[in-house]
Amino acid sequence: MSKHEYTATVAWQRGDAKFSDNKYSRAHQWRFDGGAVVPASSSPNVVPVPMSDAAGVDPEEAFVASLASCHMLFFLLHAAKKGFVLERYEDAAAGTMGKNAEGRTAILKVVLRPRATWSGDRTPSAADLDAMHHQSHVDCFIANSVKCEVAVEPRE
Repeated sequence: MSKHEYTATVAWQRGDAKFSDNKYSRAHQWRFDGGAVVPASSSPNVVPVPMSDAAGVDPEEAFVASLASCHMLFFLLHAAKKGFVLERYEDAAAGTMGKNAEGRTAILKVVLRPRATWSGDRTPSAADLDAMHHQSHVDCFIANSVKCEVAVEPRE
């Protein structure tokens, strides 16, 4: 595969807040090349409301969602290649943040908890599911790019 570049514009504006008192809004936008605009903010777990906007996506949530989305896209690919018909896929992914070995705050672990609904004449066996999830994890560009543990615990 050749090199690809991905871009995102992150835009924040102070507004009427003083700023130097550290009580400014952390709400901002993520803009993507296809035109999507996502409201974003710091996590209310890190910076309290009203300085955080709980309705915005925070970087930690986006990190977890990015891993889950990448895994799902490869899982769909592998299921289709094997001739299975997938009707629905949902992942209740969760990330845990804490101090790493260097004493820095980091996402320490992400657990993917996918659930798939199948139809058609052939449905995957437990071994098929394990193999597709394993290969999806191996193939996932995002999982290959992070330092934390990524576990897959399918919910059947």
